[in-house]
Amino acid sequence: MNNPQLNEHGELQHLLSTEGLPVRIMRDILDRASTFIGTTEHKEIKKVPLLQGKSVFNVFFENSTRTRTTFEIAAKKLSADVVNLNIGSSSTSKGETLLDTVDNLCAMHADMFVVRHSTSGAAHLIARHVAPEIHVINAGDGSHAHPTQALLDMYTIRHYKQNFHNLRVAIVGDILHSRVARSQIHALTTLGVPEVRVVAPKTLLPSHVEKLGVRVYHDMEQGLKDVDVVMMLRLQNERMQGALLPSAQEYFKYYGLTQERLALAKSDVIVMHPGPMNRGVEIDSSVADGTHSVILPQVTFGIAVRMAVMSTLAGTK
Repeated sequence: MNNPQLNEHGELQHLLSTEGLPVRIMRDILDRASTFIGTTEHKEIKKVPLLQGKSVFNVFFENSTRTRTTFEIAAKKLSADVVNLNIGSSSTSKGETLLDTVDNLCAMHADMFVVRHSTSGAAHLIARHVAPEIHVINAGDGSHAHPTQALLDMYTIRHYKQNFHNLRVAIVGDILHSRVARSQIHALTTLGVPEVRVVAPKTLLPSHVEKLGVRVYHDMEQGLKDVDVVMMLRLQNERMQGALLPSAQEYFKYYGLTQERLALAKSDVIVMHPGPMNRGVEIDSSVADGTHSVILPQVTFGIAVRMAVMSTLAGTK
């Protein structure tokens, strides 16, 4: 079966998911991101010309601040021309189909699409539709995937822990509705993390989640015992149907990350969160702002990782 993310030479053509992404490509992106860290941390290094003359279209059918902004910064640092499509005032609100919108943007000489959509599979649909010289990056589709978030998370883990082979990682929260969690699990297992835990109430876990190669915990204290990395997730209230939780206060009581619970993890544990955070719901402010938190470095690393993804795609013939 052909991998829709790769071209006939096995090179990255589109970034749609961490599922099925070869480990060599994943590692290449992380290594390449390291070379871009200087451009994100030092203001005097403005741009590199790798995407000069290329047009990157940020096509966000779903609201985002952090992801869209970091993609825009990344593309501009690569010297690309960036177009942010305002979906709220575009023709899609007048009934134009997704592929009609893409066709019109292709006619404007788009080289790369960064797509966020509320429907799972939207980025895959676009990738199958566009010409071979156009690349598609999935910036989040429904509850399915968010590959660049997972890759920047992997970069963050490698930065602080050096490698993946002796780690115990806990992903805590709304696994059921989280495209980030799915992408994290696929990336962690591909990169060789020996123990990936998911910690959540039964109502916020997908059926048969253990088939993804994770250990399931419903008790927060047990799930955090001796872990090296804690990856917190926000409650995806906008995707929930029905009463999956009694209340936010009840959730925090049993699954909120506090200093007391974090003390059960290893002494050098790092705490991560893809954002936006709900303080006092899934994480206590003292933890979010504490010495173990690497939440803000994640954002900075995200620019370098997105630069790495775009420059990798731009080099694909």
